[in-house]
Amino acid sequence: MTDATANTGEGGRAQVVSGEGQPRTPHGIRRHTTYRHAVIVRLTHWINAACIVFLLMSGLQIFNAHPALYWGNASNFEQPLLSLHAEVTSDQTPVGVAQVFGHNFPTTGVLGLSEDNGRLVERGFPAWITIPSQQDLATGRVWHFFFVWIFVVNGLVYLGYTLITRHFWRDLLPTREQLRHVGASVLDHLRLRFPRGEEATRYNVLQKLTYLAVILVLLPLVVLTGLSMSPGIDAAVPWLPQLFGGRQSARTFHFVAAWLIVLFTVVHVLALILSSPWNGLRSMVTGRFVVKT
Repeated sequence: MTDATANTGEGGRAQVVSGEGQPRTPHGIRRHTTYRHAVIVRLTHWINAACIVFLLMSGLQIFNAHPALYWGNASNFEQPLLSLHAEVTSDQTPVGVAQVFGHNFPTTGVLGLSEDNGRLVERGFPAWITIPSQQDLATGRVWHFFFVWIFVVNGLVYLGYTLITRHFWRDLLPTREQLRHVGASVLDHLRLRFPRGEEATRYNVLQKLTYLAVILVLLPLVVLTGLSMSPGIDAAVPWLPQLFGGRQSARTFHFVAAWLIVLFTVVHVLALILSSPWNGLRSMVTGRFVVKT
C-alpha cells in the first residue's frame, strides 16, 4: 500500500516521459517512463516522513514523564488503561511490566524497565527510541512542538495542492467498481500480488481507502487530541477536550492514533520493499517510474 503505485504526476496525473519506439527486450518486454509524482507531492512526502520520526521519538519522551493512560478528565491511578512500570519480585528481582486493562505482561528490557548506561532503570520506553535519550521532559516538549507545526503546515500544503489540482477527487476517491472488488484487493495484498504494468501507475481500492483513512481520520485526530492536552487551548476552547471524553481520554486517543500512523508507515515501507523497491523509491525521489508492458 505504498505511494510507489500512485498516479500523481504534475497536476496529479501520470505522464509518459519516454518509451515510444523503444525496442523490446529479449523477453518481449517494452519499457517506458511515466512521470508520476509532482515536486510538491515528493517534497511534502519526505517532510512528513521526517516529522513522523521526530514527533514519535519526542512524544515518547513526553509520555515517559508519566507512562500511563487513563479515561476521562482526571487520572485514575488505581485503574489505568495502560501502565508501563517496574516491579520487584519476591526474590528482589526488578522486572518491567506493561499493564493493559488490568492484566500484567512482563516486558523487561523494553518497556517499564530498560538498561541505561549499564544499569537497569524504571522507564516507560527505552532511551534509544526517545529524543533526547536521557529523561528530559522540557527538551522533549521543545522538539515535539517544533516539529508538530512543521507537520501541520506541511499537511495543509499537501491537502491544498490535492484539492486545487483535483488529485484528491480524481486519484484518491475509490469508484463504485473498485469498491465492489475490495475483497479481491485484500486477498491480492495478502498473497503479495502487486499491480504490474500500467495498472501500477494508479492507486488500487485498498490503497485509496487506507490513504483516505490516514488523511481524513488519523492525521486530524492526532492533531486535535494533541491540542486538547494544551492548557492554553483548553482555556480558549474548553469544548475541544470534552469532544474526546476529557483531557485524559484525548491523551489516550493521541497515543493510539500515533501508533496507528507508525503501523501505517511500517506497512507502507514493507509494501514498497516487496513490490518494486528501487522503482518505487526512484519515483518518490525523481518523480519518474518505469513501466514494463
